Amino acid sequence: MKRVSIIGVDLAKQVFQLHGATAEGEVVFRKKLSRKQFLAFMQMHPGCLVAMEASATSHYWARTLAQIGHEVRLIAPKFVKPYLKNQKNDMADAEAIAEAASRPTMRFVEVKTPQVQQQIR
Repeated sequence: MKRVSIIGVDLAKQVFQLHGATAEGEVVFRKKLSRKQFLAFMQMHPGCLVAMEASATSHYWARTLAQIGHEVRLIAPKFVKPYLKNQKNDMADAEAIAEAASRPTMRFVEVKTPQVQQQIR
């Protein structure tokens, strides 16, 4: 199996869509996983770059994934939109997130600590 260097994750309430690609952008896998399956999958997957759109829950997942050895980057949704190739759906979003995160000039959102998130509420 080819080495996955980046995983784009589209977070949703029930199911997460993953898009795994090599450093060259070749698609290695596309998966749809529940929250529980997602965590188990990521614990077993070798450390790599994981990208998600910045949202309320993405900060929790970013901290969790960083603790198990992944490099996590959050991207503002407005910077992901230009990378959508097809109609908007979870699979296309995950691919666009991976594509956006692979760009050297992309600007990322800092992961918030639980304390900072509490202050915002």
